[in-house]
Amino acid sequence: MTLREFFDVLTNDPTYVLVYLSIIPVMAFVAGLTGQDKGHEAPWKYLYSTLIYFICVPGIFSITVSVYQFLFERRSIWDADVFVQVLPIISMVVTLLIIRRNVNLDYIPGFDKLGGLVMIIASTLIIMWFIDRMRIIVFSYLRFEYVIFFFVGLLLVIRFGWKRAFGSA
Repeated sequence: MTLREFFDVLTNDPTYVLVYLSIIPVMAFVAGLTGQDKGHEAPWKYLYSTLIYFICVPGIFSITVSVYQFLFERRSIWDADVFVQVLPIISMVVTLLIIRRNVNLDYIPGFDKLGGLVMIIASTLIIMWFIDRMRIIVFSYLRFEYVIFFFVGLLLVIRFGWKRAFGSA
């Protein structure tokens, strides 16, 4: 099954997508009502961490797929799939706003790791876009493994530079 086929299955029967993307903000809202002013304590912060990961991974993936389609495939924004590309982002934003109302996100374990993931994905897309725009065709005897090592090394340099510049990531 390809990714396109998977998206087609989700679009043809959006019940699972709608349930998944609506149950997590509802759970965050109920947790906020139940554990008011206790979001930074042990059981609640782990619940919030789980909810954040469950909603941010599809949201970040949706953003990445959308950016890829708009930059590289040059698809129109009007062709975006609502169930796969728009609703995960809306649900992610709503869930983060609900959780942030009850607890400071600095207390949530692993939340900083999502920022690092977003940074790596963004830097990868920027590098790929830059290479795509340069229209360089190289005929070389360089093995593909060396190209991968170069790419990973470039990502590590970007990450190191980000840590040095901003002290986080």
